[in-house]
Amino acid sequence: MPTLLEEAVATQRRYYTETANRYERMHAHEGSGDAFNSKFVVAMLQMLGARSVLDVGTATGFRLVELRSALPGAFVCGVEPVSELLGVARRNDVPASASLIRGSGLALPFADQSFDVVCEFAILHHVSDPQTVVKEMLRVAKKAVLISDSNRFGQGSLPVRLLKILMCKARIWRAFDWLRTRGKGYRITEGDGLSYSYSVYDSYDLLAAWANRLIVIPADPGKARNWCHPLLNSGGVLALAIRESS
Repeated sequence: MPTLLEEAVATQRRYYTETANRYERMHAHEGSGDAFNSKFVVAMLQMLGARSVLDVGTATGFRLVELRSALPGAFVCGVEPVSELLGVARRNDVPASASLIRGSGLALPFADQSFDVVCEFAILHHVSDPQTVVKEMLRVAKKAVLISDSNRFGQGSLPVRLLKILMCKARIWRAFDWLRTRGKGYRITEGDGLSYSYSVYDSYDLLAAWANRLIVIPADPGKARNWCHPLLNSGGVLALAIRESS
């Protein structure tokens, strides 16, 4: 009898297997899909002088081609657990621009500080234990870790957003989420498959403890309506943790 977590993993893998050929049309806008954010990511990697970049959960590898074009001479690699998505990447000739490895972000197959920069784009909200993935990203990174993902605190009406923060600070959010998902902890939608409630701010302490400098910007376009921007105003957040050499 499979556990709840095993069932969730199987459901997610099945979703990506069935949608592999449509993945880029369905999900290319996620993460750094906004034009400004894409340019910001490239500019930051160039500023850091990145000579090696790892994309965790690279899917069909379309971002690898963009990164390789922006960073000529750099070693660019993607890790992805779903073989069907890697199959699409190979058919699209992604290996001509970057390396592809089948593997999981929960246990990255690399030594400590193997890459200058380690990135993820909208995959952490699909993982039951995103903090383990973030820890692995920090372990194999040398200069920077970039996370571009969802932010539950910037979603919904203002009263709902404030309530989410209060429940989080009161340490009752997990219990509430367990009740609203009827004990599963995740939701399933046609457009996003299986997803968990996640905010980049959930990983803030991990990033801040590792980095000398932490840059946080909204991933969604919109006005800064209050002092808590982007915490309360953006459904997606991009965080760049930089470890500057002394």
